[in-house]
Amino acid sequence: MSEIKNLKPECIWRNFDALTQVPRPSGHLEKVQQFLLDFAKNTGVEAFKDEAGNIVIRKPATPGMENRKTVILQAHMDMVPQKEKTSTHNFETDPIQTYIDGEWVRAKGTTLGADDGLGVAAIMAVMEAKDLKHGPIEALITADEETGMYGANGLPGGELEGEILLNLDTEQEGELIIGSAGGVDITATLDYQEAESDKTDAAVKITIKGLKGGHSGLEICEGRGNANKMMVRIVREAIAEDEACLASWHGGNMRNAIPREAEVVLTLPKENVEDLKAIVAEYKETFNNEYKGIESDIEVVAEDVALPEMIVPQEIQDNLVDAIYAAHNGVWRYIPTMPEIVETSSNLAIVDIDGGKAAIKILARSSSETMKEDLSTSLESCFNMAGMKVEFSGAYGGWDPNTDSELIKVMRNIYKNLFNEEPTVQVVHAGLECSIILSKYPGLDICSFGPTLLSPHTPTERAHWPSTTKFWDLLVKTLEEIPAK
Repeated sequence: MSEIKNLKPECIWRNFDALTQVPRPSGHLEKVQQFLLDFAKNTGVEAFKDEAGNIVIRKPATPGMENRKTVILQAHMDMVPQKEKTSTHNFETDPIQTYIDGEWVRAKGTTLGADDGLGVAAIMAVMEAKDLKHGPIEALITADEETGMYGANGLPGGELEGEILLNLDTEQEGELIIGSAGGVDITATLDYQEAESDKTDAAVKITIKGLKGGHSGLEICEGRGNANKMMVRIVREAIAEDEACLASWHGGNMRNAIPREAEVVLTLPKENVEDLKAIVAEYKETFNNEYKGIESDIEVVAEDVALPEMIVPQEIQDNLVDAIYAAHNGVWRYIPTMPEIVETSSNLAIVDIDGGKAAIKILARSSSETMKEDLSTSLESCFNMAGMKVEFSGAYGGWDPNTDSELIKVMRNIYKNLFNEEPTVQVVHAGLECSIILSKYPGLDICSFGPTLLSPHTPTERAHWPSTTKFWDLLVKTLEEIPAK
């Protein structure tokens, strides 16, 4: 039996443990959808899957609470599939292996899936509970939030009946979130005719790994290393100093995760190989010095590999490298009236160059529509100058704060009475589904909250299990004190 089942509150951790046994990476949700439908059937509550792949569950009010406003409990079912380089885990078939490390729950070599598995587990706990007091409850467990918020975007109008929405998808206990950033996916592509490599050349593979990575919204302000932006410095110098040619580049694998690893293959005259390896060794020292206190033990490795038959032609190579070097990555601007909160940022997440095709993928975020457009245009201009085709997709607006929210007033008072301290009320730079749901159901009063998680979207993701008790207590008391219709 998994040791996390013994944690408190047992109702959350037992359900989370069951969830970890069900594969649920974004884009492969059939098993978890059926798991949730089976759970609802066994629990004796109504449930169905809608046309967007979301699971909706309904539970009637407890006796005497029928006149309360209907509450929508909302979380997403998918998880980010990230793993250590040495892990053999298959996210489509294998369960997550969890363990307790002091006050933290972790996974062995992979993402934990507490984002947003703990939100789903809390919904399951509410649905099966026999001792809670609450009005009518709907659960909306959305599909593919991590890859484009497809479930929320496809949510049919008229499907939900609730007047209040509690989003259970934030990562700091003690925060009541009332606003979040919008975002847009930016993809730059180029097809090119490969050139033959010089058969007298040698080939070297350069790998950058050991970076923390992280959530490209929540942790973009921490100055963590981006493997693609670090790699381009090495590649550009290798081209200039050692007559290197680019054969392939693979860095990052999720738009909403700061890339932890990247690798390139370069060809170059054999007599320059040792100089390139010296450059790589110098950059290893440079990166570890530049990121001291933020990153640790950054690995930058050069190794001999077989000479590839084809390479990127020089004029294409130079344009691509210049574009990657010039493209903005990280914080673009902080909110002027809230200077501690990131307003606008971009994550140069994925670079794939190989076999005559180049693709660069970025997630841009902002709580300001005009600044999101400004940043997006800047990036578009950068890649256009490299001759690349630029496309925008998956755009979603920000969630504008409602400072007059009656729900927030109720929850602030509940939190203070429960824990003898004031919660923090703020907006976050992460993208939440609230803005999309609000566009379809504009009358909703919304708050987002959750237990404390660190480093979601990375294999070092961890959940602070003591904070789940406060999270659960706040949720239970909020449901009990929902006002009448």
